[in-house]
Amino acid sequence: MAIRKILVYGDEILRTPSKEVHKVSSKIKTLVKDLRDTMYSANGVGLAAPQIGENLRVFVIDVADEDAPPNPIVFINPKIIKKEGAVNSYEGCLSFPEAYTNVRRYANVKVKAMDSSGRSFVLEATDGSLLARAIQHEFDHLDGVLFVDHARNRFETDSVLKEHNLPPIQSEKLIDEPELEDQISKVQSQELPE
Repeated sequence: MAIRKILVYGDEILRTPSKEVHKVSSKIKTLVKDLRDTMYSANGVGLAAPQIGENLRVFVIDVADEDAPPNPIVFINPKIIKKEGAVNSYEGCLSFPEAYTNVRRYANVKVKAMDSSGRSFVLEATDGSLLARAIQHEFDHLDGVLFVDHARNRFETDSVLKEHNLPPIQSEKLIDEPELEDQISKVQSQELPE
């Protein structure tokens, strides 16, 4: 168990797709403990293996309230098997110190993964909850995708990145999500006061 260095945006490892885990070995169990320790020490909600330099399909999430006991969930070889709805998510990332921006996310996701004992489980997160958004955020890390690739306004996001001395958005990595953007815009226009 160790607190590991978290890689910062600009490091190529963060853009490298991760490999499947073939066996939940003692090395993988140590990686899970390191991810948990590092996430808690950085006050994070989630952390993926690539963020500590390990390109393996593993991440941890803990969305427990501050006054509740820790409740980490381990995801090994996760697969998102269902996604629907849309939500605006104001996100940050431990690999983007202090930088936050609005991104598009699905409101509901169902994920299948293994836990740290190698047991398979299915988890559903709904209503744009922190858990639903965190699953998508950490899952993206395993494919070399970063939250800024889902930016709703690339110019606003570039300005936030510049403010925090981070490289600009890689425009070739931006993900075009017109169906999500349409759904989010409709919801937001309904919420505006008359």
